[in-house]
Amino acid sequence: MSAKRETPEPGTVITRVELRIFSFPIENVARGIDLPGAKSQRTRLAVRIETRDGSRGEYVGGNDTMFGQARLAAKALVGFGALEREHFYEEMKRDLRKTDRMGVGVFDNALWDLAGKRFGASVSDLLGGSRGRLPAYASTWHGGEGGGLDRPEDYVAFAEECRELGYRGFKVHGWKDDDPEREAQNVLLLGKSLAGRMALMIDPGCHLRTFADALLVGRACDEAGFYWYEDPFSDGGLSSHAHRRLRELIKTPLLIGEHVRGLEAMANLLVADGTDFVRADPDFDMGITGTMKIAHLAEALGLDVELHAPGPAQRACMSAIRNSNFYELSMVGPSRGCFTGDFYTCGYSDALDSVGKDGCFPVPQRPGLGVDYDWGYIEKQTLERYEHKL
Repeated sequence: MSAKRETPEPGTVITRVELRIFSFPIENVARGIDLPGAKSQRTRLAVRIETRDGSRGEYVGGNDTMFGQARLAAKALVGFGALEREHFYEEMKRDLRKTDRMGVGVFDNALWDLAGKRFGASVSDLLGGSRGRLPAYASTWHGGEGGGLDRPEDYVAFAEECRELGYRGFKVHGWKDDDPEREAQNVLLLGKSLAGRMALMIDPGCHLRTFADALLVGRACDEAGFYWYEDPFSDGGLSSHAHRRLRELIKTPLLIGEHVRGLEAMANLLVADGTDFVRADPDFDMGITGTMKIAHLAEALGLDVELHAPGPAQRACMSAIRNSNFYELSMVGPSRGCFTGDFYTCGYSDALDSVGKDGCFPVPQRPGLGVDYDWGYIEKQTLERYEHKL
C-alpha cells in the first residue's frame, strides 16, 4: 500500500508560477558555426515560482522547444509544497509519459533555488557539494567555410589558445557535411599537436552518416589518444546495440546519452553496454533531481558521469558528484560568440575568457543557485509569457 501524501505547510504552498520564452542576440555565430561578423538569436525559458509566504525560486535555461511541456508542468506545480521536489518529479514523470519530459527541468531547478534561499544555503551545500572549483574543457562551435574553424589547422590553433587560457581539455564539434575523412584528419592533427598536453574529445553531433564512417573516425581517435568519442552517427545517439558494437571495435571510450532522456532510459543504455561515460543535464533530464539520480546510477555501476553544457545548475550538481571529470564550457570559438547569454547581474559568466588561470570555474556559494538575473532585460526580450496562480 502506497504512503499517503502529507499536506504541505500552508506557507510553503506554491501560489504562482510564471514562465517566459525570451530571445537574445549572439554575435559571430550563425547556424551553429563560428562565423566572424555574423548575428543570430537564441531562445531560453525563464521561470519564477512564488509561495504563499513570499519565498521565490528562479531559473533561466532550456529552450523554446520545451515550452509546451513546460506549460503543463507550470500548471501542475501550483498547489505543491515548495520542498516537494521528489513528489513533483514522480507526478511529472507519469503525467508527461508520452513526451520526453524536457519541460520539467527548469521548474525542478527553480525549486532547488527556492529551497536554498529558504534555508540560506547554496544548492551545492544542499547537495553535499565538496568542490568549489571545477576543471573545464572548451567545447567548440561547428566548423564551416569562411569561419574561425574552417580547417583542421584552425582547430589546432584554437585548442592552443584555449590551453593558454587555462583549459585542461578541448572538444571538437566538427563540420556538418558528412565528411568522415576530414573529421579523421582533424582528430589526427589535434592528437599530433596536443596529445599529452590536453584531454581531447570529439562530438560529431550525430552528423556522421553510417556506422562505417563512425568506425573510421573512431580508429583515428584511437591513434590520436582521444579522451572520449561522443554521439558519432545518425542513429540520433539512441542505439545501444550499435554503440556496443562500436565499443568492441575501437579503444577510445564512448560518451553516449545526451539524447537519452531520464533515469530509466539511461539505465537501459548502461545495462546494454552502450556507453563508457554517462551523460546528464539538469535542463534536459528533469532537473537537478533527475541529474543526481543519473549520477548515482553511474556511481553504482562504477562509471563517470559528465554533465552537458554550462550553467549554475550544472555547477551545483558537479560540485556534489565525485565521479565527474570536466565542466563543459560550450559553445565557444576563436570569434568569441557566446551562446549562454548576458542576462546575469551578479558577475556570473560562462564566456570563454571567464575561465580561471587554474583552468577552473567557481561554484556559486550564495543561497540558492547563487545567481541574479536581469529580469528587466528578460521582460524586454520576452516572446511569450504564461502565468498560473492558485
